[in-house]
Amino acid sequence: MPKPSSGMTPADFAVVYDKFKAAVSRYDCGRFCAPLNNGEPVCCSTQHAVPVVDHAEFKLLKSRTDLWHVFKPYDAATRQIVAELHHSCAAIECKGARHCERENRSVACRAFPFYPYITREGAFVGLGTYWTYEDRCWLMSNMRVVERDFVKEFVAAYEYIFARDPEEYATMKAHSAAHRRVFSRRNQPIPLIGREGGFLQVLPRGGRILPLPASRLPRFGAYVSDAAYRRAIKDAGGDVTFTATLRL
Repeated sequence: MPKPSSGMTPADFAVVYDKFKAAVSRYDCGRFCAPLNNGEPVCCSTQHAVPVVDHAEFKLLKSRTDLWHVFKPYDAATRQIVAELHHSCAAIECKGARHCERENRSVACRAFPFYPYITREGAFVGLGTYWTYEDRCWLMSNMRVVERDFVKEFVAAYEYIFARDPEEYATMKAHSAAHRRVFSRRNQPIPLIGREGGFLQVLPRGGRILPLPASRLPRFGAYVSDAAYRRAIKDAGGDVTFTATLRL
C-alpha cells in the first residue's frame, strides 16, 4: 500500500484519523474475500499488500497501540518493496484482522482499496482503485456498496493531507497518470467513485470523464458472478453454503 504522505507531523495524522473514521460499507467486505485467502481479508495480509506509512504516522501509531510492528520481508518481491522505500517511510505490519483496532488503523488501511484520483489538469475528482488488486478484492467488484459518509471523509482527509504535503499530491497525481496509461493500453475505462456522489469513468486515450451507470460497474476475477464465486470457494476447499450468508 502506498504511503499517505511525507511532511506531516504525528499531530497532523491524529487529525486525519479523527476526520476519517467511516466504514467503507455496511458489509464486512473482508468476509467475502477471506475464504479465497486462507481465511484472512486480502487487505489485512502482507502476502498481498504491505502497508507503507510515513515515519510521523508510525510514531503516532506507536504512541497509541502495540498493534503495529516493522514489516520483515520474506521474499525477493517484499525485499524490493522495502529497499525502494523513500527515507521518510516505513513498511509495517499489524497483528492481523482478528486483532484489528479500528481507531488505530493506518491511513492506508482506512482508504484501501481506494486512492485520490487526480486529473491531468490537477483536479481531485474522485476515488480511484489500486487496480493490481482487482482480481482479489471483493469491494472493487462491488463499488456500489461504498457508503457516502466514507467518500466524504476520504475526500476531507486527503484534502487535509494535500494542503500540508504538496509532495503527496504530486505522488497521487503521478499515480493517476500511471492508471491512465495502464488502462489506455487495456483499452478500458477507469471506474471512479465521484467525490460528489455517483460513479464516473475515465475514457482511455484522452482521459475524458463521463458518468458511469452503477449497472455498468466492472466485476473481476472470482467476483464476476455468484456462480464464479461459489466455484472459487469450492476450489479453495471452502464451504460453498457459506456464500448464501453473504449475498447482497
